[in-house]
Amino acid sequence: MSKEVEIVEEFVVDTSVIIEGELSKLVESGKVKNTIIIHKAVVAELEHQANYGREIGFLGLDELKKINELASNGKINISYTGNRPGESQIKRAKSGEIDAMIRDLAWDRKATLVTGDKVQGEMAKALGMKVILINVEKVFDKKVGLEKFFDETTMSVHLKEGVEPFAKKGKPGSFEFKALSSEKLTKEKVKALANELVLKANMFDDSFVEIERKFSKIIQYEDMRIVITSPPFSDGWEITAVRPLVKLEMDDYHMNSELLSRFAKKAEGVLIAGSPGAGKTTFARALANFYESQQKIVKTVESPRDLNLKSSITQYSKNFGSSSEIHDILLLSRPDYTIFDEVRDTRDFKLYTDLRLSGIGMVGVIHSTTAIDAVQRFIGRLELGMIPSVLDTVIFIDEGGVSQVLDLNMSVKVPTGMIEADLARPVVEIRDFINKNILYEIYSYGEETVVVPITKDANKASGLKKLAENQVRNRISRDLKKNQSIKVEATGNQSVRVYADKDAIPHIIGRDGKTVQDLEKELGVRIDVRDSGESVETPEKGDKISYSLNESKQYFVFEFGRKVKGHNLSFFSGDDFVFDGIVGKKGQIRVAKKSELGVRVKSLISQENFEVFD
Repeated sequence: MSKEVEIVEEFVVDTSVIIEGELSKLVESGKVKNTIIIHKAVVAELEHQANYGREIGFLGLDELKKINELASNGKINISYTGNRPGESQIKRAKSGEIDAMIRDLAWDRKATLVTGDKVQGEMAKALGMKVILINVEKVFDKKVGLEKFFDETTMSVHLKEGVEPFAKKGKPGSFEFKALSSEKLTKEKVKALANELVLKANMFDDSFVEIERKFSKIIQYEDMRIVITSPPFSDGWEITAVRPLVKLEMDDYHMNSELLSRFAKKAEGVLIAGSPGAGKTTFARALANFYESQQKIVKTVESPRDLNLKSSITQYSKNFGSSSEIHDILLLSRPDYTIFDEVRDTRDFKLYTDLRLSGIGMVGVIHSTTAIDAVQRFIGRLELGMIPSVLDTVIFIDEGGVSQVLDLNMSVKVPTGMIEADLARPVVEIRDFINKNILYEIYSYGEETVVVPITKDANKASGLKKLAENQVRNRISRDLKKNQSIKVEATGNQSVRVYADKDAIPHIIGRDGKTVQDLEKELGVRIDVRDSGESVETPEKGDKISYSLNESKQYFVFEFGRKVKGHNLSFFSGDDFVFDGIVGKKGQIRVAKKSELGVRVKSLISQENFEVFD
């Protein structure tokens, strides 16, 4: 009489069901029993992930420990089989190399394949294999432990091992930093929260791991932007999670019709600036939706993708595509506007500039403490003349609202504070969009590109004085001998006095005063060169020089004749020193009527004791 052979069912499991922690649950429920076969490729892939600091690798290894404990308790038999894959096979795991090895093992053993990977499961079914396919989204609760730290007033949550949990509560620009509990978080608690986030971020369509490095991760989980760091990058496990409190539309910002019209028709090089937490991303989201409502094609370039926009707006990630790839895609897809959140490094500035100059409307989000700081971050990365072509509008966000709007335009003019007509140059004018007042001017001054604040009181133009001092000092000092030195001080908005060693003065002034005159013309300032041993307040009177005085619309013109060309002459009212100047090649010294000195000269020239000395 023959003995009946008992058929023992075998189960081959793949990496997905182990990483997701489902295998131990299937064993405990009795759905998987008898013998589990694990391909050595699964162990190799988990080891590879763990070596690179990826949490899914450690989660898988923890699950294998649980399975081994169940085996030691007699609930299951485990068999490790197959050949360990090579390094190239492990690196090609995403292309299906490891999955194919696991399927082949299940086929050869006539075993049931257990997987949480839909593609793997459908492929096995197509081959006629027995499959247990785990639907992860149904198995897992979408809620995560981190959510219990949030309420309707919470902007961000800050968790770190060894520290009480903290949260920012309030609204952008008006919040308080509060402890949520007096109990300090343990390393195990923070790590468990982090592992849960990494695991579930890969399971749902509206959540994903944006950046995964060995000791840091950025996750977008529903509407939460989460940063996870671990040692040795940080001194302990830490989780920072930010969630938008409100979703505003453009109408909620109560902007005037002129500004809304500018967004709709003219503004195509926009910067949204503000400090962290001021509400820049909220405004960018509102502006993107505004453009979409105007029947415009809108795309975004984000890192991470956290704008939470309408499904009709495509969101691209800088972390999954190179700058050249994003550049090509945007040019070929021809959007009307692209929201760039946020512009951080030189590559970002270059991409923003290239796309704008290609004709795409650009809206960049940038960190800055003032509106003008946002513009200054482009100086040095762009030629002066290109700035208004790339940037035309700067929106400064503070405390969740629009605090200031700047309008940029290029013109050729004499910069404010200068008077000489031949000093006209290209100037970027930055105006307050609401009242149209000029707030700043950007222009080339000597060898620098400078941003000069425009004040109502010309006497307070200290910025120009400082620039004049620095430029004169730098230009003269580089041509001096090592043992020669100078001291430079501004005596007005358009005048500088240079004290130099006696043997250096001829070199500074040049033949017939040409060197110093050329420098005066280039920088737009009057330069008075003196011996460093000379008295500053009351220079000695030399030979008295006769002159004739003529007036033009803008200047007092003192005529001396060509005999004293290049001489440094001193002007006195009685015994009081007024000013000195160098006679130009036409035998003249000119004083601008509207300058501080011009106003003083006007009150003195009618007096008999107004005299000039060499």
